[in-house]
Amino acid sequence: MKLSYDIYICGVGGQGIIKAGEIIGWAAMKEGLDVVMSEIHGMAQRGGVVSTEVRIGKARGTIIPGGHADLMMAFEPLEALRAVPKLRRGAQIVVNVTPLPPFNIDPRKYPRVDWILGELGRFSGNVYAFDADSIALDAGHPLSMNMVMLGAAAATVGFPLSQDALLDSMRENLPSRLFRVNLEAFKMGFGMLER
Repeated sequence: MKLSYDIYICGVGGQGIIKAGEIIGWAAMKEGLDVVMSEIHGMAQRGGVVSTEVRIGKARGTIIPGGHADLMMAFEPLEALRAVPKLRRGAQIVVNVTPLPPFNIDPRKYPRVDWILGELGRFSGNVYAFDADSIALDAGHPLSMNMVMLGAAAATVGFPLSQDALLDSMRENLPSRLFRVNLEAFKMGFGMLER
């Protein structure tokens, strides 16, 4: 029996990956759950590969073993494909379809997004792909894309945290002047999967 719900968040520096992980971690603590988190920063704060691993429950260690992640939040499509070895078969995959190639990838060699999504679909029947960057703009600020992704993740089957705990955590961990925009982004992301 699995002792933890494991979330792998990946993308490129500057997309709000670590902040999304912090909000999930705080929400888990608010609900009285055990939580551990680790993060990996690329060679550059912006433009390098970044990942955060959040383990909710009785996890043994901060690193998700290969083949164990229950949910992947991929803020960048190619990073989703590179992270597949972390996932269990049938994992929930929430992926932003807007390419933002890390600095170590030649944009001319970047694979087609439809091919990436096809490969993800071969691994899991639970792939939710949409343009989170455009939704963030519609919500009022391009940097709220991470909250679009968080909202969508919160709507996946088996997500262990309540919306109330996530919203409380957002209030505590985001600048108050940007809370409304981030709340709207979260709701719009949730709505993408609620349909």
